[in-house]
Amino acid sequence: MTYELNVDDVERISALPAVREAATAGARLVALWPLTAAMHMDNDAKYAENLQVRVTRAFARILTGEDVTVPDAEFVYEGADAIPGRPQLIVDALLAANDAYDAMADFSETGDASLIDDAVEALGVEWPDEVSVRVHEVLESLEAAMDAGEFDSGVYAVGSQEGDGSGETSGSEAGKSSDAAPTDDDFQPSDALVDAVAHRFAAGLAVFDALIGAVVGDVTVGGEESVAEDGAGAGVGAGADDAVKAFLPLVLVINELNEQLAVPRIALNDEQIRELLETRAKVIVGDGDEAPVGVRTSVDAVAGLVSPLAAGEWDKHREDVLWDPAAAKKKAKEEDEKRNKEALAAKFAHIKAEP
Repeated sequence: MTYELNVDDVERISALPAVREAATAGARLVALWPLTAAMHMDNDAKYAENLQVRVTRAFARILTGEDVTVPDAEFVYEGADAIPGRPQLIVDALLAANDAYDAMADFSETGDASLIDDAVEALGVEWPDEVSVRVHEVLESLEAAMDAGEFDSGVYAVGSQEGDGSGETSGSEAGKSSDAAPTDDDFQPSDALVDAVAHRFAAGLAVFDALIGAVVGDVTVGGEESVAEDGAGAGVGAGADDAVKAFLPLVLVINELNEQLAVPRIALNDEQIRELLETRAKVIVGDGDEAPVGVRTSVDAVAGLVSPLAAGEWDKHREDVLWDPAAAKKKAKEEDEKRNKEALAAKFAHIKAEP
């Protein structure tokens, strides 16, 4: 069964306030590209490394149920295959998570859906054949749509100017809505760029939801049963823990898809992953009393939880890219001097100045 992106869902989701807010943060970030300053490029590379550490740490915490620390994840990312005083179980899980992360690294360039199978295998996750087939169908259908240029014009065109739909100008040029440069703190992107990012982000969320449905169905975190929406997710595992583990490769998939859609990457920690699946499941099974206000479909649930996380992540990414250690050191010194002067003035405030 071929997957087809629901255009009405995308249009509706792209207009949600939380999605628009995230899109504005995303537009402020993508307007920086192409990066030309060596410092910015170096900062972006460091951000990418940190992102991998955060993602693999979340994976290892779910795979092991142990308190995997940031230093644990950093040591393994840097090449350690053992950590003195730490359980080997944690190290092995981090190694597996990094192998899966690396296995998916070429997807954004190649669109090769078989790479997801490598990531699944690296994580030691078991997907039934029908799950793998459905995931491939969704990914291949989206790749065909991108190859056909469906995301290169109209509301999806990140590079288009207001109203022309041409897609021929750069993201930074389309982002100009004032005299402020994209690197300025007060820079605000154009409505056209925000609209484009919102539609692409919404499309990614819709695909993400479809992939979740294919892999875990409507499993409730904390429960023991999983009833698939269309049968595809049935048999993922005996309980919720297996379903959460089966979900992990999708975090890698959505980031690679975002890269293809000209949308920045996101990160979910282990608690946010569980919350996402639980919230989505409550909507699927019709538990209206438990579902968040205003959430009526599984896509709404995904958008409602992921959007604010994405907004925060993209603000942080932009801040990291623009980080200037020399300027920060100078600013910190000036603030210290100001505080010292204020403290000194307060200390001698009771002494009257001589006439």
